[in-house]
Amino acid sequence: MSITNVSSTETGQLLSPSEVSEAKTLLDQLLAELSKALLGQQELLQLVTIALLARGHLLLEGLPGLGKTELIKSLATLLRLKFRRIQFTPDLLPGDIVGSPVLQEEGGQRKLVFHPGPVFANLLLADEINRASPKTQSALLEAMQERRVTVMGETYPLPLPFFVLATQNPIELEGTYPLPEAQLDRFTMKIQVRGVSTETLEQIISTRRHGQPPELKEILSAEQLDRLFELTDQVHLPAAVANYIARLVTATQPGSDGASEEVRRFVKFGASPRAAIALAGTARAAALLAGKPNVGFDEIRRVAPSVLGHRLILDYAARLEGWDTRRLVTRLLETVPEISRSLPQDLRN
Repeated sequence: MSITNVSSTETGQLLSPSEVSEAKTLLDQLLAELSKALLGQQELLQLVTIALLARGHLLLEGLPGLGKTELIKSLATLLRLKFRRIQFTPDLLPGDIVGSPVLQEEGGQRKLVFHPGPVFANLLLADEINRASPKTQSALLEAMQERRVTVMGETYPLPLPFFVLATQNPIELEGTYPLPEAQLDRFTMKIQVRGVSTETLEQIISTRRHGQPPELKEILSAEQLDRLFELTDQVHLPAAVANYIARLVTATQPGSDGASEEVRRFVKFGASPRAAIALAGTARAAALLAGKPNVGFDEIRRVAPSVLGHRLILDYAARLEGWDTRRLVTRLLETVPEISRSLPQDLRN
């Protein structure tokens, strides 16, 4: 698919003020409960909610002890989704994730019967995913893209909705393996989880014995979650914003006409068309979270670092000169104009 084909057409009617208000109320309730589980991380919680609304997979990276696992477990509780957790270790095998056929005796005959693995859930926590070997990490590729798994020629659909929320330690830590590029591209967003302020730490040790969060209750039913997905899809994506997404993603390609000097020097491979689709989906979700019926340029700037950063493959010279993917995305947002001169005048407004 060509990047320039990012669509601005909508399915169904545009959102009414009452529908926007309905979604905002539900999302505010969800964020209020999530903030009880993870104190002092409002921006992180909002980005996680955006990924959820976009029905995308999420990768959280940060040092141990910052609450990544607790956040995902809390999300499953609040949404009452079927939740499974896999602790990724070097000895984990692909069959431990997707399942495997087991020889059983039925009616006097012995035959292979497929036993589903933990991937058959609505929300799969892949904890410390980069501690397993690349072969085991790749067991999730088909599940993440097509919401199904294939074992010995048989295909089994996964329950919907299906999310992979993975945590990983920084790749510089001992005993970790970088995720394959094909798998990184399947994560809609990658979010860096950072430490909290002194005030938040004081609140944690004063109110939570042994670090245990308070008991949470279900906030959204399955019907309400489906309704939020439906409303997210109806958020309007103007043609000018769709054009901006296409130009922004194209500008990550070092061989493109719109590539900046930094991209040409430091980027080996830019973002794929999947990145453009992810930008459009998460921007719609960000607009709905903000109580807006349509996507603006502000939403693109907000989600772009988390959507594009992990999809850029840098040359070794980038590290030598102090450039990382986040800095490059910031530079892209500074250099790519929001409105293209080639865009017809009637679509610029």
